[in-house]
Amino acid sequence: MTDTVAATTTLIADYRNDRHARDILALMEEYARDPFGGGEPLSDYCREQLLQKLADIPGAFSVLAYRGGRPMGLVNCFMGFSTFVCKPLVNIHDVIVSESARGSGVCTDMLDLVAREAKNRGCCKLTLEVLEKNLPAQIAYRKCGFRPYALDEEYGQAEFWQRYL
Repeated sequence: MTDTVAATTTLIADYRNDRHARDILALMEEYARDPFGGGEPLSDYCREQLLQKLADIPGAFSVLAYRGGRPMGLVNCFMGFSTFVCKPLVNIHDVIVSESARGSGVCTDMLDLVAREAKNRGCCKLTLEVLEKNLPAQIAYRKCGFRPYALDEEYGQAEFWQRYL
C-alpha cells in the first residue's frame, strides 16, 4: 500500500457562496486563535460582518485551498497602488494554512494563484507583512519569491507600522 497525498485545489472564493463563507470564517477563526494571529477568537462583530464587508470592498479577493474537500488554507488580498511604478498592486493581508497542512505546499499553491490573479489584474507586484519571529512563514514566503522590502540597502529595510484609530 502506498501513501498518497490528496492534491490541493485552489480557487478564488465567492463571498456570497455559503460554503466559501463558512470556510473563510472557520479558517479566520483558526488563524485568530493562533499565537501568530493574536491568540484570541474573532469578535462576534467580525464573525457576523466579515463576509459582507469583504464583498463590499472593491478589488478585494480571497483564495481558498482544499485538500480532500477540506478547507486547508486562505489568503485575503486587497488591491493597492504603486505610485513609483504607476500600476496597481496586490497586498496580501492574511495567509492562513491549517496546522495539519503546514509544510505541505498549500501556501505555495495559494500564493501562485494570487500571483496569477494579480497578473490578470495588471499588477506590478505583491506585498505582504510577516512577523519578525514567524520564521516558518518567512521560509514559505521566500520559497515563493518574496524578499524583505528595501529601496536602497544603505537605508535599510522597510518596517510595517500601525496606528489604531
